[in-house]
Amino acid sequence: MRARFTSFGPAVRLLMVNQFGINLGFYMLVPYLADHLSGRLGLAVWLTGLLLGLRNLSQQGMFPIGGTLCDRYGYKPLIMAGCALRTVGFALFGVSTSVPALIVASVLTGLAGALFNPAVRAYIAVEAGERKVEAFALFNVFYQAGILAGPLVGVLLIAVDFRLACLAASVVFAILTLLQARRLPSRRGTAQGTGRPVPADWKEVLANRPFVAFSAAMFVSYALSYQVYLGLPLELGRAGGGQAAIAVMYTFTALLAVAGQVRLTAFASRRWRPEQAIARGLAVMGAAFVPVLLASQFAPQPERLPYGLGAAPAVLSAILLTTAGMLIFPFEMAMISTLGRPELTGTYYGLYNAFSGVGILLGNLASGWAIDVGAAHGVPALPWLLLLAAGLASAYAIRRLDRAGRLRPAPPPGRLSEEPVS
Repeated sequence: MRARFTSFGPAVRLLMVNQFGINLGFYMLVPYLADHLSGRLGLAVWLTGLLLGLRNLSQQGMFPIGGTLCDRYGYKPLIMAGCALRTVGFALFGVSTSVPALIVASVLTGLAGALFNPAVRAYIAVEAGERKVEAFALFNVFYQAGILAGPLVGVLLIAVDFRLACLAASVVFAILTLLQARRLPSRRGTAQGTGRPVPADWKEVLANRPFVAFSAAMFVSYALSYQVYLGLPLELGRAGGGQAAIAVMYTFTALLAVAGQVRLTAFASRRWRPEQAIARGLAVMGAAFVPVLLASQFAPQPERLPYGLGAAPAVLSAILLTTAGMLIFPFEMAMISTLGRPELTGTYYGLYNAFSGVGILLGNLASGWAIDVGAAHGVPALPWLLLLAAGLASAYAIRRLDRAGRLRPAPPPGRLSEEPVS
């Protein structure tokens, strides 16, 4: 893996290290934020939910703005601005006890992600060129390594003082800001200097039929993958696993991604086209819920099983979900830039991230509803059946689009396509 890493240019290598730092700082604080707000500060649960929701809303809602800004003003300024805002936002969480200040901290940390997230992905896509898939596979290794290390560091710091964890996370982002300023090469935005109105760019992206079709087909994949934070932890709780089982699940899946991402991508690249790899990954993502589906039917009281066996189906489902995400992610990220016009690379990533945020929101509502209804009516398999069906439907949609030739790049504006895209 070291040879693969050094084979990329300095900008791509720095962005990978940067992503490790971003996730390290984020996950050493955010997983414990709800407990701090509702426990240590004594805020009402609804207010805690509001603050966490504001962070997510300000990030997901501003993704298109962040993508457009990086196209027009360059990637480096947006990455630096995002890291600087996280520095301020996380420091505010450590020193604030008033609700208005906590609201500012939540919005700043969310806005930060909206600035650097599309910029980092667009920069890698442009810089890596034909090696986009390989670059994003290695990028995900650093991404998952940050997720693995962050909570472990955070829990040690919080055992001393929550404010220490906030300060440490803030320092991480301050270091990243300085690192980007000194070492990240400046690169002009792909639409820099244009006088075209921003709404015209968004209209062009939304009129790109292959991109919209791909986004629609991938919509539910984010609802499925997010079940490692919603449905599966709830299932582990039902099985009597507690926080220890949840920690084991997160640690094991992160280790799996770090150890296996590059090998799995190389395996898939040799055998399948990107569209085929994505479709197969979506099918695995749906099938990942079969273990908990079967357990809900044949082991309705998992807490009574010996040696923690009741938690095994949820952990197995998490492993399959992670494997599916590893298969999909590099090809998915490369596909976004392939389907879009190069001049609007950041805009495409920004809008795609916004679509995925909506998918997570609606997916959480649907899966949460199904969990409640299933429990109330004695049908615990209901949420897993719906998630299984959604994954298979998404895989089928990608396969149909691929066979119909509807996942080919759209022609540049102003030119007629040689083949009509229906």
